[in-house]
Amino acid sequence: MATDETGRPEVVITERRNGERRTHERRQKNVPVAHERRSGQERRAQGERRRQVDPTTCERDYTEEEIGFMRAMDQYKRDNRRPFPTWSEVLEVLYSLGYRKVAEPTALPGWASGEGRKLPPKG
Repeated sequence: MATDETGRPEVVITERRNGERRTHERRQKNVPVAHERRSGQERRAQGERRRQVDPTTCERDYTEEEIGFMRAMDQYKRDNRRPFPTWSEVLEVLYSLGYRKVAEPTALPGWASGEGRKLPPKG
């Protein structure tokens, strides 16, 4: 090992364990707990539907079409590693589910009906 002008080594290695390994690891103790959270049984018991719940919708009941769309979007995001797909990609997923435009546009949901807002004209 190299030393500097004072005769001390350039690199000092400190051994905090004093050469011995701990024999009483905290994680090896069998301490009873009020509620075992690490098993995952409760999370699995909630089922797949629980993972699909959007917190902004207050856990409302989804229709079969909504659940199908959510599953298709989730599968698309997983397959393509796209956590935030573009609107074009969302439209691709809708097309893959068989959705096609068959009627004239109407007012968007959520707008006050008295305002008379319609979708902007094409072109």
